[in-house]
Amino acid sequence: MAEPQQDMRDEPAGGGAGSGDGAPASPNWQRAKRQELVLKVRIQSPKENDFIEVELNRQELSYQNLLQVSCCELGINPDQVEKIRKLPNTLLRKDKDILRLRDLQEVELILMKTGSSQLIEYTPSLIEKPCYNSNAAKMTY
Repeated sequence: MAEPQQDMRDEPAGGGAGSGDGAPASPNWQRAKRQELVLKVRIQSPKENDFIEVELNRQELSYQNLLQVSCCELGINPDQVEKIRKLPNTLLRKDKDILRLRDLQEVELILMKTGSSQLIEYTPSLIEKPCYNSNAAKMTY
């Protein structure tokens, strides 16, 4: 039993990246972490609810920078974005709103509706259509 305790004492002070003692891997890692804001971003969609993580330089935080970086990562055109929402229910409108964001907050891009999606949106669903066919009810076999 004395040997495992001796092994613990022989470990160099300060541990390291894999020591599990909670010590940071390196001062450069800490510096880089402070310089970037990491946000979870997604496109508003009833089908897809997964987020991606995007990194923003804290020295260049602005509404336009968030929009540009998010759109680039998601592969969409910034002109398609109508609004940016911090989940669950706060619209981001200006640079000061962006400066208040914290690491790993969830942000959602709300896209503008195009002509084709509006047509689908206003097409009545099966629930809205009458399901009773009076002509079929009168048919005899």
